[in-house]
Amino acid sequence: MKYLAQFGIIIAITFAGELLNRLIPAPVPASIYGLVILLILLLSGLLKVSQVKETSDFLIAVMPIMFVPPAVGLMESWGILSGNLIAILVILVVSTILVMAVTGMVIQALAKKSGGESK
Repeated sequence: MKYLAQFGIIIAITFAGELLNRLIPAPVPASIYGLVILLILLLSGLLKVSQVKETSDFLIAVMPIMFVPPAVGLMESWGILSGNLIAILVILVVSTILVMAVTGMVIQALAKKSGGESK
């Protein structure tokens, strides 16, 4: 029953994100609204990590399975994608390097702010 209650909390937060997505005319995905709501609830103490931990761990454990349908969709679209393969690869490489660089700079800034040592 604990897992069902935890899943209900996660679904309620996801639903709130969907509502915000419909109400706010901004190009922000509903999942981002849901994550922000979850972050606010956790930081404010209104929601404890223990109230969603087990179900969250389970959802993270089965996450690779969630990538199977999109991968199959990409394989079915190979005819369309193959004509733009070079452009797609360039975008993938550039965006990966950019994300890695920005993530590294953010981590270094956070480490300096918290007094930790960064190498």
